[in-house]
Amino acid sequence: MKQLLVAFDFSTNALKTLDYAVMIANILHAELHLVWVDATNTPDNVLNIHYELRIETKQLFEDIIAEYEPKLHNGKIDILLRKGKVYTEVATAARMVEADLVFAGTHGVSGFEQYWIGSNAYRIVTQSPCPVITVRGDHTVKEGIKKIVLPLDSSSETRRKLPLAVQLAKLFAAEIHLLLLFNSPVGVVQSRIRSYGDEAVAVCEKEQIPFVLKELKAGNLVKDMLGYAEENEIDMIMIMTEQGTTTANMFLGPYAQQVVNNARIPVLSLQSVNY
Repeated sequence: MKQLLVAFDFSTNALKTLDYAVMIANILHAELHLVWVDATNTPDNVLNIHYELRIETKQLFEDIIAEYEPKLHNGKIDILLRKGKVYTEVATAARMVEADLVFAGTHGVSGFEQYWIGSNAYRIVTQSPCPVITVRGDHTVKEGIKKIVLPLDSSSETRRKLPLAVQLAKLFAAEIHLLLLFNSPVGVVQSRIRSYGDEAVAVCEKEQIPFVLKELKAGNLVKDMLGYAEENEIDMIMIMTEQGTTTANMFLGPYAQQVVNNARIPVLSLQSVNY
């Protein structure tokens, strides 16, 4: 993981996300790119962003670079200016720089700013060609990642998080919490979840990753999982965006979006098509 991209709109959420991305970049010895999108409805194309807006944006970025580049251990901060739909252009920028991770701020359910990053966070998650880490503006950035929660349900996609979780656990010397979420009394469904848990345990033992295995009878998957994360001082939650459409979670509506919007800690979302 050597190329990191931050969706940036100068909001306080974006600044907190940048703090978090710099911390991750320094641990990974990665390069950092910032993308700003002119989402105004004008005929200008990406090479001809409105002159005054472009100049003002560049001046604002000069202040950001002056403050944050000295904190970055590897290389300089690269700035990309795009025009169009925010989530489309962030995805395009991610492909341009061959990003391994994209970072986006989210305002959650408690507040909103007049910027685009929070309102577009989940669209960025679903459009990105690589995993996306969403960060709340009120999150307190700590040094490193010590605990990762990996929720496992009855969907087949749920297991596809494991390889990336193991990779991150090794990079950050983190502990993985394998959280088996039981939201059905049906024995066959519970047996399937336990079998996924057994597979994950075997992988963690093989890779010598410290882990915790926990079964949780969840009346509400999102609420109970986030409660577990808070009680156990988890640093990151990993989810699959496809879980929002699986039969197992259909009664909850867009499960992944609920997690992104409600989690107070960073959420790493990935699509199975990319892993």
